[in-house]
Amino acid sequence: MVAGSTLVTGGTGTLGRLVVERLRAGGADVRVLSRRSPAPYGVDLRVGKGLDAALEGVGTVVHCASNPRGGDEDAARHLLAACREAGVGHLVYISIVGVDEVPYGYYRSKFAVEKLIEESGVGYTVLRATQFHDLVVRVLAVLAKVPVMLLPAGLSDQPVDAGEVADRLAVLAGGPPAGRVPDFGGPEVLSFRDLARTYLQSTGQRRALLDVPLFGRTYRAFRQGGHLAPDARPGQRTFAQFLAAHRP
Repeated sequence: MVAGSTLVTGGTGTLGRLVVERLRAGGADVRVLSRRSPAPYGVDLRVGKGLDAALEGVGTVVHCASNPRGGDEDAARHLLAACREAGVGHLVYISIVGVDEVPYGYYRSKFAVEKLIEESGVGYTVLRATQFHDLVVRVLAVLAKVPVMLLPAGLSDQPVDAGEVADRLAVLAGGPPAGRVPDFGGPEVLSFRDLARTYLQSTGQRRALLDVPLFGRTYRAFRQGGHLAPDARPGQRTFAQFLAAHRP
């Protein structure tokens, strides 16, 4: 275990707050860094101002902050430079399964961040996970706003529980740098039609389902399963179980 405090970036987000809870439950001294945190931890990583103060005395960073709209690479450069300056011994990064397979802009950015971390000189651990149950629910909720749910034909997903990923990150943060570790996937690979049916049953809604074929390199990579980890299923909580506990 690396000595010093643990700083969690994006510590108020869906995953970050769960990681903070797990680390504190294990007795770690945890700092929560986000744009909304009070000084000195209210830092915008895309700018980087204030990182030196936030990282003083920190031995481990769990990097959960991310923005699909852009800025992840700049944020990583600022964070890594500050980590080197502060002598941080371990950076744990949560990435996404398929970032090297699916030519989607956000995935490419996450993969670029992985490369920056690998080349940074900072001790690191990278964990890739499949999509969270929460995200799948948000997508299906939007699709269900009309009488006919339009679903991407031939597409499957492997949703995973964010709490289980947080458990894994907390364990990794308590150990030494391990490089790229095995992917973390949900317990089931389900078609979007099956996911939609499960969601509708849970919410008591009735919708017609229509599979719509899409086109392009990104869709083809998703359809071929580039975002799945069928041989790595440490997650236990199914999509149906998640919905039962979190009624949309």
